[in-house]
Amino acid sequence: MIFDTHLHLIDQSALRYPWLSGVPALNRDFSYDEYAVQARRAGMEGALHMEVDVDPADIEAETSHVKALSQQKDSLLRGAIASCRPEEPGFAAYLERQRADRFVKGFRRVLHVVPDELSEGALFRENIKRLAGTKLTFDLVVLPHQIPKAIALADLAPDVQFVLDHCGVPDIKGSSEHPWREHMAEIARRPNVVGKISGVVAYADAGSWTVETLRSYVEHTIQCFGWDRVVWGSDWPVCTLGGGLATWIAATHALLAGASIDERQNLLSANAKRLWNL
Repeated sequence: MIFDTHLHLIDQSALRYPWLSGVPALNRDFSYDEYAVQARRAGMEGALHMEVDVDPADIEAETSHVKALSQQKDSLLRGAIASCRPEEPGFAAYLERQRADRFVKGFRRVLHVVPDELSEGALFRENIKRLAGTKLTFDLVVLPHQIPKAIALADLAPDVQFVLDHCGVPDIKGSSEHPWREHMAEIARRPNVVGKISGVVAYADAGSWTVETLRSYVEHTIQCFGWDRVVWGSDWPVCTLGGGLATWIAATHALLAGASIDERQNLLSANAKRLWNL
């Protein structure tokens, strides 16, 4: 069984997604019901919803929307990684509201679409440190050349649990492994960072990738972090850009063919359950 730590749902009748206009292939609704049919067929036992960079005015509405879906009978949804704006003065009050909601398991602020200076600001860093002791995680999504920025945050807040999304977003289509490879080894030295095996099919050439195309990137991530500090995510529906949910799950199983039962179980579900107390 698999626990999905990175599910996006899109409902344009309920929420606004400014960035979708620039990605025609994703510019439609991707519902929980559509995901659930595919997920159950593939052996999914549960999922965390990952924020979808909604309009800032809709951030709390997004969490409420997903929470309502989680309350349906037999829902796979077990929690949410909510959007946040640590660079803003209202973050402290926002954090306290989210701490009161056990459905919220962590936060993410997409960093690869904003200036690097944003995460270096004094208020941003002060607010990230506020997560210490809350048991709420912070997902990092950065490009390979920005991984040192993520390292700086991990060092700044050693008592905060960070999750590095999408194997550090390597340029698989361009067959580029440097400086990604070196940066991954360095960030993995931080015990407060977990690696997420997700997203890679969207970074490969959609028409030609194979399991071997992905292997060095996935295996290097696992080797750097170790089997006790990796989790798995579908990145649905972004994974549809590279073949879809079932294809990514099949590729995952092929990549893990040489792993032990315990190693596979750690990556696919046990680590996530422990990390987010699920």
